[in-house]
Amino acid sequence: MLTTAVAVPAGLTIRRTVEGDWREVRRLRLEMLEDTPLAYLETLAHAHRRGEAEWRAKAREGSSNRAITVVAVTAEGRFVATMLSSVPPGASGAYLFGVYVAPSHRGAAGVTDALLTRIEEWALGRGDTLTLEVHEDNARAIAAYRKRGFVETGVTLPYPLDPSRRELEMRKELRA
Repeated sequence: MLTTAVAVPAGLTIRRTVEGDWREVRRLRLEMLEDTPLAYLETLAHAHRRGEAEWRAKAREGSSNRAITVVAVTAEGRFVATMLSSVPPGASGAYLFGVYVAPSHRGAAGVTDALLTRIEEWALGRGDTLTLEVHEDNARAIAAYRKRGFVETGVTLPYPLDPSRRELEMRKELRA
């Protein structure tokens, strides 16, 4: 079921990324990979090798017709949280990727919920579910997703950066 609208936390703006955001998109991505490396399917070294054109494309894709990237931005212009969603080829609903909240804003009332509400509104126009994959050892993320209505589907996949570990598929119904 789709979450009802939530208030945006004081001092933050929630919005989609555009190409001009590429420097902040890069900075936040590097922070994400350093903070929680097992949560993303990219290494910090790989991200450091990306050129400006790739970062510009990544930021621009956030406002495309086929994907959405939302960020929480402080009054000073610093990106402190992000989520992205797209509908992979052949999928019947949207997938959630790249979820991150900076340590300075974790636990702050409403940051995750405000981002997720924007993602869910976008995803609802593309299907009835929102699906994600989370590393089996990322207990903090699993608990946060459960709290927000995601349930494990029973599907597991090898973790691409270490196939001896697993990713758990979780899904949320967006319609009652």
